[in-house]
Amino acid sequence: MAANPLHQSFLETEDERETRRAEGFSDVEEQLPKHIGSRFNIPFVDNISSLFGKKNVLAQEVDPENDIVWLLDNTAYRPVGEHVSGTQPWEAEFVAAYFTKDSGKDVSVWVAEIADRIGLEEKGDDRAKVEATIAERLIPFVNTIQPARFVNVKFHDGEVQKLGPGGHNAISSEIIGTMGEHKDGETLEITAVPPKAAPHGSMLMHFAEPHGWTVISDIDDSIKITMTASPIGILRSTFVSTPAPIKGMPELYKHLVQTLSPSWFYLSASPYNLYTFLRPFLHQYYPKGTVILRDASWMDLGGFLESLTQGTEAYKSSRMDKIHTWLPQRKILCVGDSTQSDPEAYGDIYRKYPGWVKAIFIRKVVDVSGMDKTNKNDPARFEKAFRDVPKGVWRLFEDPNELYTAVDALKGI
Repeated sequence: MAANPLHQSFLETEDERETRRAEGFSDVEEQLPKHIGSRFNIPFVDNISSLFGKKNVLAQEVDPENDIVWLLDNTAYRPVGEHVSGTQPWEAEFVAAYFTKDSGKDVSVWVAEIADRIGLEEKGDDRAKVEATIAERLIPFVNTIQPARFVNVKFHDGEVQKLGPGGHNAISSEIIGTMGEHKDGETLEITAVPPKAAPHGSMLMHFAEPHGWTVISDIDDSIKITMTASPIGILRSTFVSTPAPIKGMPELYKHLVQTLSPSWFYLSASPYNLYTFLRPFLHQYYPKGTVILRDASWMDLGGFLESLTQGTEAYKSSRMDKIHTWLPQRKILCVGDSTQSDPEAYGDIYRKYPGWVKAIFIRKVVDVSGMDKTNKNDPARFEKAFRDVPKGVWRLFEDPNELYTAVDALKGI
């Protein structure tokens, strides 16, 4: 499922290039292990037949003894548009990722490399304990992807649907409709058949009617401490530190639920390898919603930092294009931060779809090492990013408490 690094580099903006240069991202990336998994571990027939995608007659159902599947949460919507009349049935995009079971257990070599890169001994950490944490979080990067697999899932009413088969990247994606009658804000649990095929749990499907509020929120350094301005900071917060929320953001998001009753999308440039790491964190501190991550570095730890820091503006804009096709009539609140390209991506999408985005909140990050080496917090940067966006639409904040009045004002829009 690895994104093309040349394509990703081509989409890199000048600001991203300067940030990466100032903090030495390329030097750190060169020292990280690449190709920690191999397509040679994938059975030849599965590798070749997967090129036929949905037409693969040799695809096999997941075997819980040998395969695992991740069922990714989604949001159901009703199609609307100039060529659509009347209330339409619900539909949603169903995405699943397939892996070879227990293929990522032998990570000792790479654990030691990561531990050395982040300077554990210099920090005085209990190395054995920390290396155990690194090993646990590294497994999704090492798991061998398993193309040419499909999985059956069971809905709440007992209906069973087939997802897949996965293609060459071991990901399956399809639109499924006619799921009965449900209310805005309702959530359904969809399970794998058998359930043990999906050890990380069931899929949650959230329902969003055509009208109402939707929040599109970044994750790293917007609502979760990540230190995305520093390559070593990213590695430490990802593989060692206990994930922690930005102070005050859980309370702010609770207030958003009480005030606007929105649907939720968490849009991050983190690779999908981190799905099983980020999802429990989000469920612990924030409203449940659809998590959209980047298909950028399966079996390639060297691409992890690149995923977070290259071409993020284009990537996020493209994902918001898809959300717009699903929910073009909802009112959108975008939440992000100044460490990466959130201001530029949100400005792009405001100009592209006039009237869709009603408010933009950008956390001005001042407590992360390296921010002073860039122009990330310069007023001119924000003026450029939000050109042609009314001043009343976008606002900067350092303390989430600054936003409560602005949130309350949105209720009347």
